[in-house]
Amino acid sequence: MQRTRWQTLLLVTLVTTSAGWLLLVVLENRRVTPPTVPWLVLVVEIVIAGVVFAMGWAVRQFLRGKRPTLDPIRAARTAVLAKASCYTGALLAGWYLAQVLIVAGDLDIASQRGRAGAAALAAFGALVLAAVGLVVEWFCQVPPEDGEEAARRDHNPGPVAG
Repeated sequence: MQRTRWQTLLLVTLVTTSAGWLLLVVLENRRVTPPTVPWLVLVVEIVIAGVVFAMGWAVRQFLRGKRPTLDPIRAARTAVLAKASCYTGALLAGWYLAQVLIVAGDLDIASQRGRAGAAALAAFGALVLAAVGLVVEWFCQVPPEDGEEAARRDHNPGPVAG
């Protein structure tokens, strides 16, 4: 599995922001206002990022030999969770940034300032989630084998299933 590039996540965020902004403009023209982003969203994003980081830290310790009891399947699942966190964070950041942009012209109205603030905090939490995903992907990267080990494995591959 390839590590996620931050440039890809930036592109996902920008595309989602653009598409979200267009959708919100259409809704606004039809006099439909989406609900305000709850402040609890930030807390949930940070808690999820903390769980992902803790799981990634365990994998890092496993790869360094400090936690030999960790199941390798759990390590692989953690790597997949990290990748999902990257893309989820990028998508959510784009959606919440679109909500900030749609009310940016009305920040002199108190209710719109509240909407923009809540959406901005949620976007920040989403960016934290994406960043933690990138870090945990790095934690889960298996170091390359030494030349001697790879050569020994190639000359003596061991039993073959089948």
